[in-house]
Amino acid sequence: MQAEAAQRATQAAMSIAASLGLTAHDAAVLHNSNKLTLRLQPCDVLARVAPAAHQSAQREVDIAQRLFEVGSPVAALLTPEVFASDDYLVTLWTYYSPVTEAIPPADYADALGRLHAGMRRVDLPTPRFTDRVSEAQALVADPDRTPGLADADRDFLAGTLDRLRRVVNDSGRPEQLLHGEPHPGNLLSTRIGLLFVDFETCCRGPIEFDLAHAPDEVADRYPDVDHHLLRDCRTLMQAMIATWRWDRDDQFPDGYRLGVEGLRHLRGS
Repeated sequence: MQAEAAQRATQAAMSIAASLGLTAHDAAVLHNSNKLTLRLQPCDVLARVAPAAHQSAQREVDIAQRLFEVGSPVAALLTPEVFASDDYLVTLWTYYSPVTEAIPPADYADALGRLHAGMRRVDLPTPRFTDRVSEAQALVADPDRTPGLADADRDFLAGTLDRLRRVVNDSGRPEQLLHGEPHPGNLLSTRIGLLFVDFETCCRGPIEFDLAHAPDEVADRYPDVDHHLLRDCRTLMQAMIATWRWDRDDQFPDGYRLGVEGLRHLRGS
């Protein structure tokens, strides 16, 4: 979030905490993207804050609660409620003190495998991965929403998204509930083990779509992977991320630079 939005989001989180009887005199920013993740002190609660327009906080809470109930490696909710304040949605979670050691790829792959196993036991309505691709395609097709994209870059992204959507869709690989973005930023190393967070992007698709967000060394240790499909999913993921950075309403800090770099990387791959 940009500075002004982040300040309002922080105030929304602290207001909600106070309304619940939690003492929150300070909020440390742990992560800032299109959403804000805060550590509220001294109550030591983690707050996730998103613009109300995102409309995915309730799905995240429902999925996280069900995964926790079946023993999946996920962070625990403080409360299953979604709170609204000043055009922001706030969810409250257990705060886990981080362990600073690097996560071994084998442990990362094991945790992701256990998450996927738990997700096969959760039956909740979620989008398919193609719905997420469609959102990126709609952005590329609308110059009013992506005014900074040059025509050549717009054509390039549109073609890349369309081609790889069809390749992944027609792969014939089994599909299941996925995290959607299980990258290292959404995996916590804690004293009780590795825990995944951020389930707003959950969708259905082949496991390779999830593995595309993890380091190469993790995918190398995950069983039964179609590495050709994984390569295509990585490029599809990079094209989607590059597209989102060109959204005029994108709140990702330094998003323009990342959008330019994303295009450059895609053209060189």
